[in-house]
Formats: sequence, structure tokens, C-alpha cells
Amino acid sequence: MPTIELGTYLQGPATRYHDCIEACVAALIACEMCADRCLEEKDIKMMVQCIRLDRDCANACLAALPAMARGSAQAAQLCRILADICDACAKECERHAGMAEHCRLCAEACRRCAEACRKVAA
Repeated sequence: MPTIELGTYLQGPATRYHDCIEACVAALIACEMCADRCLEEKDIKMMVQCIRLDRDCANACLAALPAMARGSAQAAQLCRILADICDACAKECERHAGMAEHCRLCAEACRRCAEACRKVAA
């Protein structure tokens, strides 16, 4: 199956969100993966906050994506909020990054998303 570039679909004001949309999709997937893998950890009680933040972050990404794709006037405001949520998720995941590769990957994706969000929200 051929790869289709995201830029093919972004037009008008939405084009400024290209990098942020890509970072947001990566964070969404990383958070879903991390939450699922956290459920398999031996000490699941230790992972409860991580799972909750993963879910919150994934949902926030999901909410911001359509607004960015449309180039909505509220997209920048949503990105500011998403950046803070991504930071919180990354901070929690970093607490477990030494023992759980999925948390390390999620933290990295969330940090990239927060950075991309702040660029477009400025």
C-alpha cells in the first residue's frame, strides 16, 4: 500500500499545523500503547497514574486533531492545553522509563508533541 503524505489533505490555515498533527498522532498512539502495556506490568498499582495520564493525553490528542486539521480558530488554544497535558504524561512516564521501555517511548512522544504544540500556539 503506498504511503500518502499528510500534506496532501491539509489546506489553507490547517497547513501551519502539519508538524503538530504528526507529533500529536504519534503521541496518541504512544499513549494508547503505553496504557495497554502498563496493564501487563507486575505491579499494576504502581502504574495507575501512568495509565490515567496516558488515557487523558490520548483523549486530548484526539480532541485537538480535528481542530488542527480544519485550521480552526480554536486550534492554537487547544494546542496550549494539550502541551500541558503532554508534559504531565511525559513526566509520569519518565518515572517508569528505566523499567518500562513503553513508558520511555511514550515520554519521548509526549515531549515532542508538547514542543510542537507550543510552536503553533505561540
